[in-house]
Amino acid sequence: MGLRWSALPGLLAALALLGGCAAKRPVLYPNETLKTVGWDGAQRDVDECIAFSESYGLERNPALQTAGSTAAGGAVGGAVGGAGGAVWGDPGRRAGFGAAAGATAGFFRGLFRWRDPDPIQARFVGVCLAQQGYRVIGWR
Repeated sequence: MGLRWSALPGLLAALALLGGCAAKRPVLYPNETLKTVGWDGAQRDVDECIAFSESYGLERNPALQTAGSTAAGGAVGGAVGGAGGAVWGDPGRRAGFGAAAGATAGFFRGLFRWRDPDPIQARFVGVCLAQQGYRVIGWR
């Protein structure tokens, strides 16, 4: 009994979720502050800055981001499919196929960006860490 092709999208979604569960965290430059407080102390400071940003309402909402990406993909796909159908015939069917393909693409795009921090939250955390002497060089 082999893999059912109809199960493939669900399997891919599950793998994407498993691979991307942990949120990205700031990567710190190894300056004097990091050397002085050590890795564990720096991670506590990162956690405190993330919590501080969340207390200002800057936390990520990955489910909402993925839903938005799915909806946008469906809308664009439906419009493109409908436009193509107006030219080549059968606009309703082509719009439906376009919407389904666009929504699927948008869903997977949202899943792969799930771990990304909100840009404003990332900046907030960077400023918080800079005030303590750290240098954020990116997020991973």
